Amino acid sequence: MIVLVTGTGTEVGKTWVTAAVARLLRARGIGVLAHKPAQSFDPEDANTDAHVLADATGTTPEAVCPAHRWFPVAMAPPMAAEVLDRPPFTVADLAAELPRADAGLVLVEGAGGVRSPLAADGDTADLARACAPELTVLVADAGLGTINAVLLSMAPVAVQQKVIHLNRYDDGDPLHRANHGWLVERSRLEISVDTGALAACLSRH
Repeated sequence: MIVLVTGTGTEVGKTWVTAAVARLLRARGIGVLAHKPAQSFDPEDANTDAHVLADATGTTPEAVCPAHRWFPVAMAPPMAAEVLDRPPFTVADLAAELPRADAGLVLVEGAGGVRSPLAADGDTADLARACAPELTVLVADAGLGTINAVLLSMAPVAVQQKVIHLNRYDDGDPLHRANHGWLVERSRLEISVDTGALAACLSRH
């Protein structure tokens, strides 16, 4: 089963959420793989997203993200590839490198936001169309601008089963509670506010 994890933008906590959910699922005895189709990063960073996800799933960073899809430039992956004079790659190339859907629960984490470039010819929304995940998790901040960011990000993801995870949610914050209520009551979206509930949701699918 493929679960696509994407976000409303950069730095919303996709990798942290993916890693936390993977650990919780593994603690319940559920086999989990993590896959990062491509990653770009500051070359001074000791820990990439692949390192974090590998630690959470008990594997190696190269098993999470193929070594030829590592781009040590802090730009979107296809832009970083161009700067590094590396061959361009397509969404179809990335989809062909995904683990098999029958490999168990596979958490596939995109790069940046839904419409951030992921390959020379597309973004995470295009990857969703190519790999047909059974569930998409959209990670969003819980504060100011959340509703707009969530609704804009959900529109291009043509997947029926979607869960919104409000990261860093604080029930004591009136704005966080109001955003949660609006998205549930007005937008009729399935909302998660903690990784334990999100892990339980994934285990039911």
